[in-house]
Amino acid sequence: MRKLENKTALVTGATSGIGKATAADFITNGAKVIITGRHKETVEETVKELGESASGIVSDAGKMSDLKQLREQTEAIYPSLDILYVNAGIGKYAPIELIDEKHFDELFNIIVKGTLFTVQQLLPLMKRGSAIILNTSIVTEIGMPNSAIYSAAKAAVQSFLKTFAAELAPKGIRINAVSPGPIETNYFQRSNLTLEQYEQFKASFAPQVPLARFGQPEEVAKVVSFLASDESSFMHGSEVFVDGGFPKIRVS
Repeated sequence: MRKLENKTALVTGATSGIGKATAADFITNGAKVIITGRHKETVEETVKELGESASGIVSDAGKMSDLKQLREQTEAIYPSLDILYVNAGIGKYAPIELIDEKHFDELFNIIVKGTLFTVQQLLPLMKRGSAIILNTSIVTEIGMPNSAIYSAAKAAVQSFLKTFAAELAPKGIRINAVSPGPIETNYFQRSNLTLEQYEQFKASFAPQVPLARFGQPEEVAKVVSFLASDESSFMHGSEVFVDGGFPKIRVS
């Protein structure tokens, strides 16, 4: 029997990268999956690609009006959820001198407000024995230049993990987090980095990864599927790093 057989899941921000790979892995392991994304065209394309076990909702994690509709939209597809993976996020980078209110608001709206209210709105649909997975990041472990706002937003999610775990334990709902390191996705292409800056970033990071490569979205997805399954039944409030050893290990 596949480890997510007969389970229903929702993955936010799942039209590309880690979210899309996770939705596909959930389906491979037997789950029925709802994906969300900001654009109707990409949501429809992704649902078609994932197949008959997938459904889609057009929803922007940074808009409160969309977040408040998410429960009703989800219930129209499935009356309850076994798995919630709060993956939607965005990265924008700037030195301290160039940070402005728009930069701050965009990241905190999507990453912090989006995470909080996605969990809040969908919590009534989560059954006892269900699992929630949040997305943190290795940026909370290092001082990475030009990432003050992104790092602060992810640190807030890291804090949510601990407080949510304390509140959800009596409800019989487990919550854990996955913390990806350098992963080969279109994430940076969707950021405010130029192609040259992205290539410089890759060149500077790659030598610092002990496994000497960037990870693949599918490698993160398998960890999320583990955290979503009963195989991780005694894990609660844990943050699992999928980072090739970066930045905890130094190699000569």
